[in-house]
Amino acid sequence: MREKWAAQELAQIDLGDARRNKRLIRIVEDLAAQPASSVPQACENVAATKAAYNFWKSPYFSASEIRRAHIARTIERVKDDQIVLAIQDTTSIDLTNHPKTKGVGYLDHSQSSGLKVHSTLAATSNGVPLGIIEQRVWAREPENLGIAKKRRQRQTQQKESQRWLDGLELTQKLIPPEIQVVTIGDSEADIFDLFSFKRSENSHLLIRGTHNRKVNHCAKYLHQAIRQIEPSGTLAVEVKRSPEPSARTAVLTMRFTSLDIQVPLHHIRRSQLKPISLQIILAAEENPPTGINPISWLLITSWEINSLEEAARCIEWYTYRWLIERYHYTLKSGCGIEKLQLETADRIQMALATYTIVAWRLLWLTYSSRVNPDLPCDAVLEKSEWQSLCATINHNSIPPDKPPSLGAAVRMIATLGDFLGRIGDGEPGVKTIWRGLRRLHDIAATWKLLHSYSPSPC
Repeated sequence: MREKWAAQELAQIDLGDARRNKRLIRIVEDLAAQPASSVPQACENVAATKAAYNFWKSPYFSASEIRRAHIARTIERVKDDQIVLAIQDTTSIDLTNHPKTKGVGYLDHSQSSGLKVHSTLAATSNGVPLGIIEQRVWAREPENLGIAKKRRQRQTQQKESQRWLDGLELTQKLIPPEIQVVTIGDSEADIFDLFSFKRSENSHLLIRGTHNRKVNHCAKYLHQAIRQIEPSGTLAVEVKRSPEPSARTAVLTMRFTSLDIQVPLHHIRRSQLKPISLQIILAAEENPPTGINPISWLLITSWEINSLEEAARCIEWYTYRWLIERYHYTLKSGCGIEKLQLETADRIQMALATYTIVAWRLLWLTYSSRVNPDLPCDAVLEKSEWQSLCATINHNSIPPDKPPSLGAAVRMIATLGDFLGRIGDGEPGVKTIWRGLRRLHDIAATWKLLHSYSPSPC
């Protein structure tokens, strides 16, 4: 049930006052019940709306304290799996259209403003989001505009790229050492210092390669060296590169080998570092459909690979990197974090920490229903919600005696959000689900009101 899950998720919250703890739970319940609604719409009355805005401007706690309870629950969920994916990515909260917001910095150029957000999302090895492990938010200082041109003159600790190392370090600190953790990152994470970072025995890397690094091979450079390796077979994967178009199946030709990655010539600490032995995988689409750019994934990993099956497993894990893009998409397009007209960056951070829980829950509902479709839906929906949902979709005022499965319930919710369920449409996405949840909230409220009415006897 909604109230039950929010209270359980925030069971370890401690904001210094029981009333603040209860307020956060209430805000999360309201926002999760009506994702994509404005704060006043979700809170439903003036008093609750005012309480939410006052909560976000409170000087008595920080955004990190809001996240802490969710992170603790994430780690509890992580303990149920032997292998966990820790997916890192960076996004921008664009507040250019809110010029009065104080404490923001530049984004892609001097004319855009907002906050940078780097998140680490934990997921199971079959792609179910478990929650946020770490989230760093910062505003770029105006005097640093253009400093990236001098990146070779600075150590990693002085660059924004340090965020990848910090995410790895915190992941290793929080997740029990007996669990295998695979840190996944896109080409921005192709950093030699990340590869050379001291990792625990069960901590691994899976990074999208971009730099043509020097290697111990007759071809001398990475891109040429891996292409000289004989293919080991092919792999069919489902890919989807943007929120809107449907997924397609791509057939990838697989190559893999082990290479020693040499220390970059321009590295500021070159004399102190040594080459690193890593596994290289190239998965390339040789015959893409007409008009489609072919897929070519060059992956660098510390996971031991001795067979096509093990290489294919790494490719499968890398396809789940899409989850963190969907998470950031849900924060911005679903929860509308960029639409909030709050006075300061600190208040935006407080709201972001709150919506972090809401966005994860939406993502979890979407992908859990695919991986575990046979679970009963009453673990997620209140009785009034699944009953009114079934009655509305089935056009029958008498609901079933037992709740439907999670998979069936989520498809019905998506139907309320304009999901057509045609052949070829695949499973409903998070966008149709948040639309459907918004409608379900109103339907369930009416249902509950009507079924709680008992006419007085004559």
